[in-house]
Amino acid sequence: MAKTAKAARSPHGLRANKQIKLLHLLRRPAGATIAALSKVSGWQQHSVRGFLAGVVRRKLGLELISAVEADQRIYRILAAKQA
Repeated sequence: MAKTAKAARSPHGLRANKQIKLLHLLRRPAGATIAALSKVSGWQQHSVRGFLAGVVRRKLGLELISAVEADQRIYRILAAKQA
């Protein structure tokens, strides 16, 4: 019997491994840099930026903020947007 190669998905359709890890890092009070998110996911930096815009902001509707701290841009998720 052949097994399917589908990744485990959460109720929002996210891949349970990399995307959940990235969301966890973004929800921390300290936030995360693009470099840190890239290292954890194994994605290139432009793919991480696409994830932030396409999944975090558009698909999930989360409020993503960024700020420059200690000469680095830090990204954080504040809370869900109110419709």
